[in-house]
Parts: sequence; C-alpha cells; structure tokens
Amino acid sequence: MECSLLQRIEAFLKESAMPPSVFGRAAARDPRLVSDLRGGREPGLQMICRIEHFMNKWRADRRAGQVVPQGDRRLRALHRVDAVARA
Repeated sequence: MECSLLQRIEAFLKESAMPPSVFGRAAARDPRLVSDLRGGREPGLQMICRIEHFMNKWRADRRAGQVVPQGDRRLRALHRVDAVARA
C-alpha cells in the first residue's frame, strides 16, 4: 500500500529531527506547508516533485556525511543554557 505524501513527510520529519516550518521553508519556501497539508491542502504535481526531491537529496547528503539531523534550534539553545547553569 502506497503512503501518502503527508505520511512520507511525517516520517522524514522524525528521521531528520527537522521542525515542520524549517522543512516547509527548505523544501518549498513555505513555512506553513506541513500545517496546511495536515489541514487538507492538496499540493500539485510540481510541488510534490519539489518535496520528494528535497527529501531524497537530504537523505543522499546524509549518507555522504554532509548533513546530520540537528533538531530544533530552540531546544539546542535550551540545552546550552542548562549546561551553563550546571557548571
């Protein structure tokens, strides 16, 4: 059974630890992309191709060691503040 685009995006977000708004901005220059898809937006064929290309390129770059899952920048800042507080 084929997964929907939204299901593939949700799996990618978990795999990459990328926030939805960062994904939307990077994949389609639309920070609301994922929230709109969750709300029922139907993307066109060109948009689907852009999104799939972005996810495939990110995965290829990761296999090549050029990118790593980074997660949400806000959480990284929180961890830095917590580490400084402990020191």
